[in-house]
Amino acid sequence: LPGPRFGVGFAHPKVAPPPPNASQVQRELSVLAERIRNAKGKVAEATAKLSAARAEREAAELAVERQQAEVDALSASAYTSMGRPSKLRAMLTATDPANYLEKSWVVEYLRTEQDERLNAALRRHRKAVAAERAALGLERRASEREAELVQRNRDATNRADAISSELRTPIEAASAAVTAQQLAQKKRNARTAKAWRRYLDRLDEAGITPPRASSLLDPANLPGGLRPLKGANGKPQPGVAQVTVNGKRLLVLPKETIEAVSAAIDALGKPYVPRDHGEGPIAYSCDGLVRKVFSDAGLEQPAGARKQYMVGKPVSVRDIRPGDLVFVGPAKYGVQHVGIALDERTMVAADGRLASVAVTDIPGKGTLLGVTRPSLGEGSPRKAPLRDKKELTWRCGGVELPLSVAGSLNGDGTAQGATGAWGGYPNGLIPPSALCSVGIGNHALRCDAAQAFVAMSREHARQTGRPLCITDSYRTFQQQVDLYRRKPSLAAVPGTSNHGWGLAIDMCGGVESFDTPAYRWMAKYGPAFGWINPEWARPGRGREEPWHWEYVGRG
Repeated sequence: LPGPRFGVGFAHPKVAPPPPNASQVQRELSVLAERIRNAKGKVAEATAKLSAARAEREAAELAVERQQAEVDALSASAYTSMGRPSKLRAMLTATDPANYLEKSWVVEYLRTEQDERLNAALRRHRKAVAAERAALGLERRASEREAELVQRNRDATNRADAISSELRTPIEAASAAVTAQQLAQKKRNARTAKAWRRYLDRLDEAGITPPRASSLLDPANLPGGLRPLKGANGKPQPGVAQVTVNGKRLLVLPKETIEAVSAAIDALGKPYVPRDHGEGPIAYSCDGLVRKVFSDAGLEQPAGARKQYMVGKPVSVRDIRPGDLVFVGPAKYGVQHVGIALDERTMVAADGRLASVAVTDIPGKGTLLGVTRPSLGEGSPRKAPLRDKKELTWRCGGVELPLSVAGSLNGDGTAQGATGAWGGYPNGLIPPSALCSVGIGNHALRCDAAQAFVAMSREHARQTGRPLCITDSYRTFQQQVDLYRRKPSLAAVPGTSNHGWGLAIDMCGGVESFDTPAYRWMAKYGPAFGWINPEWARPGRGREEPWHWEYVGRG
C-alpha cells in the first residue's frame, strides 16, 4: 500500500501486481479468447463452404435430371420422325444417297450428344458430392476444435474463480488499511487548512494587505513597513518580506501567492486524476493543480511539471517558503511530480499514491529535484532530468503500472495499452475504500469519474426531470470472472475490463438502445462531463453496446 509520505519506499517503488497465478490465468484467458474467436471464424468459414458444396451438389443433381430430360425429349422427337433411329433404318428409308448421309449423321450426333451431355452432368455431380464430403469433414474438425477451446476456457475460468476467492481476504485487509490511511490524511488536511486560515487571520488582525508580487521583487525597495527576509546564505530573499507584530515576526507573501495557496487548500480532498494537465474543478493532476491555482491568481504556469521546472526561477531548498513549487524525482524518474510548499517540511499536491489533493511531506535529498518561486516570474530556461528508460514510469507521486501488471493484453498474451491503470492497484482488485459512490445503490467508480457522473446525472435531472440510470459500475475481479463465465462472447477477459478500473458504467433508462432520446442525450452531453460511448461499442462496429460508457475525463 502507498504510504502517506515520501522516502525510501518512494525512491524504490514496489508495485503490487496480482499473484503470479492470477496473471498467468488472465494471460491464458486472453490467449484462449482470441483462439476461440479464430476457431469460430473457421467454423463459420467451413459452414459456408459446406453450404456452397451442398448447393453445388443439388445444382448438379438438377443438371443431371435436366440433361436426361433433354436427351429423352430429343430421342422422342427422333423416334417420331424416324422411328427407332439406326443406320439400317436410315438406309431403308432414305430417298437418295444424300438423304441417307443426312440421316446417318443425325443418328451419330444423337448418340454422341447424349453421351457427352449426360457424362458431363454425372462428372459434375460426382465432383460436387466429393466437395460436400470434404466440407463436412472440415466443419466437423473446426467444431471439435472450438469445443476443445471452449472447454479449456471453462477450466481457466474456474481457476480464475478459485484465485479470486483466495484474494478476498487480502483485499479486505487492504481496504481496511486504505480506510485508516484516508482518515488520517483527512485529519492532516484539516489541521493544515486550519493553520493556513490562522495565518491569514494574523495578517488581517495586523492590518496587513498583502502586496502585489511585483512590489516584492527587490528586497531593497519594499513597500512601507515591510522588511527583507534573509535566506540561508544571509542575503535578502526576493518575493517575500516580513513585519514584526507584537514582538513576533510575521511572514508576508505576495497577494497572488496567497490566492494560489488558498485555492490549493480549498482543493484538499478533491480526487487525483491520472491525466495530463487535470485542472479541476472536479479532479486534479499535480501539474494541473499548480497551473490552475497560480494562473487564476495571475501568475501563469505552463502545462506539465517538467516545463514548470524548466521555466521557473529557482531558489535554494534551504529557503523554501509557502507558495514555492517543489519538484520531485528522483532524477532517474525525471520531473514526475510537483507540489506547492506550505513550509519547509510540507506541501499540498495532487498525489497519485493518495489518489487525492493532499498534504504530504516534502521529500529529502536524492528525491527533491529543486524549488522555484512563481512570484518571481519566469527565469532562464534550464534543463530538466529525463526518465531513465530502464526505470518505471512515475507520475504525480504514483507509479504507472507496467502493462503486463495493468492487465490489458492482446490475444497472444502480449501487452497492449492500459490507460485505465491507476493508484498502483491491479484491475478488479481496488479496495472499496479507494473508490467513491455515485449515489445509486452500491455503485462506485474512481472518484473523479464518480463526481463527473453525479454532475452529469444532476444536469439530466434538471433537463428531463429524472436522474440517470445505471446497472453496472466498478467490477471486482470475481465479478468479472462470473460475467465471463456467463457471457464469454460479450464480456472482457477478467482483469482487462475498464469496469475493473472503476472507469466504466452500463446504463439503463433507455440508453441501452441507440435510437432513443435517452441515448441521444448522452451522446450530446456525456462528453462535456468526460463520458463517451467508445468507438467499438457504436453502431456498425460489430459489437454494438449502446449501454456501455467510459470515463475519459474532460478537456
